[in-house]
Amino acid sequence: MFPLLVGYNAAVQKILIVGSGDVARRILYRLAQCPTRARVYALLRDPARAADWREAGATPVLADLDDRGSLQRIAGLADVILHLAPPPGEGGHDTRTRNLLAALGTAKSLPRRLIYVSTTGVYGDCGGARIDEVRRTNPESARAGRRVDAERRLRAWGRSTGVAVSILRAPGIYAADRLPLDRLKRGLPALNDADDAFTNHVHADDLAAACIAALRHGGASRVYNVVDDSDLKMAEYFDRVADAFELPRPPRISRQEAEQSLSPMQMSFMRESRRIGNQRLKKELKLRLAYPTVDVGIAEARTRRVACSS
Repeated sequence: MFPLLVGYNAAVQKILIVGSGDVARRILYRLAQCPTRARVYALLRDPARAADWREAGATPVLADLDDRGSLQRIAGLADVILHLAPPPGEGGHDTRTRNLLAALGTAKSLPRRLIYVSTTGVYGDCGGARIDEVRRTNPESARAGRRVDAERRLRAWGRSTGVAVSILRAPGIYAADRLPLDRLKRGLPALNDADDAFTNHVHADDLAAACIAALRHGGASRVYNVVDDSDLKMAEYFDRVADAFELPRPPRISRQEAEQSLSPMQMSFMRESRRIGNQRLKKELKLRLAYPTVDVGIAEARTRRVACSS
């Protein structure tokens, strides 16, 4: 049994985490720090990971979002769903979210709340403009299009069932073990300033904290941008990481040159420029960022590296 969320409805006792990656484990750790009790379930596709999650304090539930039949066991299981699973890698729709909702709908009782972690990629290229949650979605990649499909499906489901659905849009997630060190060591180029795109970031711990905050304060059918306060172009971010870890800064090239040397996936991020506000995150979810800028996160990562090597 895990502590339940401070200030949250005491009737909520069971939480199902869907998508069992790094951020999910950070959420699990944070749930353990709260003073009242709840049971946490983790949806796992790989049985080999069950023992690890059980040791961390969660009850494993073996099922596969790509196999609707296997999801029958989650129907009616939890009062709260934390949906962190990405869409499939191809297609125009998020069939995993569709399968999840179909399974939840077969139960006599529905969850009270569902939190979905989406991406700020749904906004598409904004030409470096400052935007917030009222900006209309304009996905420019199939990957972002599947996220928009999931968001629309979840919000419609919430409106029709009365389940409170909140959506968190996250940008590039970083942490001490999620920095672009390998990219820098390989000497991959970045765009020159004239061609570069504004990029947004959030530390993995702050994203986990935002998920907990959404359980407490998230509004029904409400969207929240989970981004930090940094105001940087992509190359500036690479430079700051390089400087902190005493690596060469990436060489600069034009966008035309980048099209010839970088992968389509890398270029997809470089084509979209936006500066995303987080006032709703702070005011409505009442979240105080532990890592308000990437400089704070990078400095901590550097300190850890030095401590481990000494």
